[in-house]
Amino acid sequence: MPNNTLAKHLFHWETQPIKWAMRLRVVLHLAEALKYCTSKGCALYHDLNAYRVLFDGDGNPRLSCFGLMKNSRDGKSYSTTLAFTPPEYLRTGRVTPESVIYSFGTLLLDLISGKHIPPSHALDLIRDRNLQMLTDSCLEGQFSSNDGTELLRLASRCLQYEPQERPYIKSLVLALTPLQKEIEVPSSVLMDLASTASFLPQTPLGEACLRMDLTAIHKILEKIAYKYDDGMANELSFQMWTEQMQESLESKKKGDAAFRQMELQSAIECYTQFVNYGPVVSPTVIARRSLSYLMCDMPQEALGDAMQAQVISPVSHIALYLQAASLFALKMDKEAQLALKEGSALEAKRNKTSEH
Repeated sequence: MPNNTLAKHLFHWETQPIKWAMRLRVVLHLAEALKYCTSKGCALYHDLNAYRVLFDGDGNPRLSCFGLMKNSRDGKSYSTTLAFTPPEYLRTGRVTPESVIYSFGTLLLDLISGKHIPPSHALDLIRDRNLQMLTDSCLEGQFSSNDGTELLRLASRCLQYEPQERPYIKSLVLALTPLQKEIEVPSSVLMDLASTASFLPQTPLGEACLRMDLTAIHKILEKIAYKYDDGMANELSFQMWTEQMQESLESKKKGDAAFRQMELQSAIECYTQFVNYGPVVSPTVIARRSLSYLMCDMPQEALGDAMQAQVISPVSHIALYLQAASLFALKMDKEAQLALKEGSALEAKRNKTSEH
């Protein structure tokens, strides 16, 4: 994820601390993620902490899948110090759904205080109503005392010594939802993420993808032909004697003719026959089918093919450019810009290599 971890923003911030409204958004998204995992039969999450929460390109919080991968009998499930480990885990060495709630409570403390406070010490401060000692001084004036008290109350409930006294994740979602005060404000604004300038490619194919000029892309792909299908020609000549190969090549030949004439549905059908039954794989065929899907207003299918073409040929700038065009069609502009930038870098590298 491009915008680092919650731990980075909470404990190691360099410009400014994470805002209160964003902290509330983080805990709600986290609770919703755990609720979703529970609904799918994955109620156990190991070593939940601020390093497990990541921020995507839009600044939205995401829960890492690493905590779902460990075995429940793994004695090293908790890497945090003993002071932050659920009491029952210290007794039995096993993670339970209630253990996850305890760890969620420690995360609430992190977000309230901006530092790692041992739960036992935090509970003493809560009991003594010494809320000022618990609250991050950087947040002064950003929230009401009622909201702060409610979040501390939820943390206190999560950190109860006896597992059965802790709340269910569903009730935490219900309690956290009304606390959200700036629902309409994008996470990128709350996180004060610098807006990245749009990348401007310098080659005809890159520029055509940025403009979404599908006709221009078609002309370029037609001109490139099978130039980048490295090693395919030799493999074809060796296997041409089989009847299946003859039929497969015929499908490809028909697909190329249909692609050239911009009979796109026919091109898709013929290329699909080649892909499904041909004994060799051609990134160019996949790329041409991707563009055909895109020109038929099927961007999701186009993106799938563009990604497949990249798997077949990891150094293919064409595959990344087609991913960019597909993502633009899907209104995923930030992801499209990244693909455009990566495609341009690969194309420049390929051109530099060919010059030498």
